[in-house]
Amino acid sequence: MAEFFTGMKRTHYCGELRAQQIGQEITVCGWTQRQRDLGQLIFIDLRDRTGLLQLAFDDHTEKSVFEKAASVRSEYVLAATGVLRERSSKNAELPTGDVELEVRELRILGESETPPFEIVDDCKTAELTRLKYRYLDLRRPALQRSLMVRHRVAKVTRDYFDEQGFLEIETPMLIKSTPEGARDFLVPSRIHKGSFYALPQSPQMYKQLCMVAGFDRYMQIARCFRDEDLRADRQPEFTQIDLEMSFVDMDDVLEIGEGYIRRVFKDVLGVDIPTPFPRLTYNEVMERFGSDKPDLRYGMELFDLTDGLKNCGFSVFRSAIEGGGSVRGITAKGAVKTYTRKELDKLTEFVRGIGAKGLAWIRLTDEGIASSFAKFLSEEEMQGILRTSGAETGDVVLVIADADNSTVLSTLGALRCRAAERLGLISDRYCFLWVVKFPFFEYDKENGQWIAMHHPFTSPTDDCLDKLDGNKGEVYAKAYDMVLNGVELSSGSIRITNPDLQKKMFEMLGLSDEEAYEKFGFLTDAFRYGAPPHGGMGIGLDRLVMQMLGAPTLRDVVAFPKVQNASEPMTSAPAGVDPLQLEELGIAVVPAQE
Repeated sequence: MAEFFTGMKRTHYCGELRAQQIGQEITVCGWTQRQRDLGQLIFIDLRDRTGLLQLAFDDHTEKSVFEKAASVRSEYVLAATGVLRERSSKNAELPTGDVELEVRELRILGESETPPFEIVDDCKTAELTRLKYRYLDLRRPALQRSLMVRHRVAKVTRDYFDEQGFLEIETPMLIKSTPEGARDFLVPSRIHKGSFYALPQSPQMYKQLCMVAGFDRYMQIARCFRDEDLRADRQPEFTQIDLEMSFVDMDDVLEIGEGYIRRVFKDVLGVDIPTPFPRLTYNEVMERFGSDKPDLRYGMELFDLTDGLKNCGFSVFRSAIEGGGSVRGITAKGAVKTYTRKELDKLTEFVRGIGAKGLAWIRLTDEGIASSFAKFLSEEEMQGILRTSGAETGDVVLVIADADNSTVLSTLGALRCRAAERLGLISDRYCFLWVVKFPFFEYDKENGQWIAMHHPFTSPTDDCLDKLDGNKGEVYAKAYDMVLNGVELSSGSIRITNPDLQKKMFEMLGLSDEEAYEKFGFLTDAFRYGAPPHGGMGIGLDRLVMQMLGAPTLRDVVAFPKVQNASEPMTSAPAGVDPLQLEELGIAVVPAQE
């Protein structure tokens, strides 16, 4: 039966105790990691968020305390008072392995049923089960460390931006639904039946209004929401380190971002991050890496074979080039033993699954060249490929051809990442870069229209202002992304503040004056009253912590995450609600039709 805690206050955390405290009277509290009953001797490993401490009970222990210790089971909540002493059998793998607590008083503050899985870092239980009992999963030391690092990151974040003159200003959670690229989560209004709030995808327009209001440096650790499909680095609700600055250009914003990264890595991990970060344009990273968020920890850059193959005898290559596309490849150094014919067949299925029509390849073995297409090429053409690719004996060349150049680039970008992982090329270094000069527009094939790649308030580059009536594909933006090891950490831009230019960009996006005013009128109205030049960015706090710790998914750095179908196994959210609640909102749930 659980005992009262009155009069027994913790003096130390379990993981803090060292040989320097030997001889002191100590009170610790925590959960039972393990109890070992050796007859005349009982040991209990007590765990709290700082680590483990061994509690010892022997022939010097009062009988009632010893009997109580014998009844303790895994995950019981205990408070123990005693004198810290030197361990006779030390544990070098444990920070507290030189000491143990000779227990004088023990209280069982909470009993526990047998947990559905063992509370250890290398737990083999399926993740879905652990998420159902997330409150138990969070007791595991690795997850506790992750959330403590997250706390530290948030603390350093506020300190850094405060020192740089930023004001933390909260923006609303219930806002007007505006198009920002993903689906909004909608919240029905009880008072205004038939009308809806949206949960913010970002505080974008509010932080711009803060600039109009004269708060020239704003920041917020903001909760954001997007109703989109989940993946390893995406959750429907996430936390963003949001900032905006007035009277700045792009260099000023990037310098603040680099300073923040340098500070947070040094203060939290003790790691020195060199600055400034490399800057590559969107077109450069797509041509070299096939991705707008490239991983720079390894090479394997793309190369272009188009010019040398435009008249070749291989119809797959020739038709792709004639259709306006390209033939490109990557070289996997020393991969000939890894990429056997069987493994290359698997890679072929992989690229077909992401939109390519197939995969061409060359294996340079000790016996000579083996290739899926060599018989269609002349010796000169094949040697040209080997020169361009830099391939040598032991290497494998992987080639993609398509009439859609974007398919070629994105497929090779994905192949590059897959091959690097398979070949063990990925190190634990932190490689940052800025991707700059994004296209303002991107073509949405599904809807057959041009849309804003970032958002419609992004300013076009100065050299594109006289091209706005021409080809939309040639208009570039003052937009920038911070990328770390293949993950986009931050996205931002310099904003439009000229009402006439903003109107022009709305027109180019196909929005009439009436539509633009209905969606964004409150912002464009504000710009009529003197808007300072401004820009900013949002840095994903969840992704930042995930990358700092090398965690495989966001679920490892979020306390109560959602799973792939956006549900939460622990609380069974989302769930149905009482019909009376729907009636008050003026909402009826209609069964989906087949």
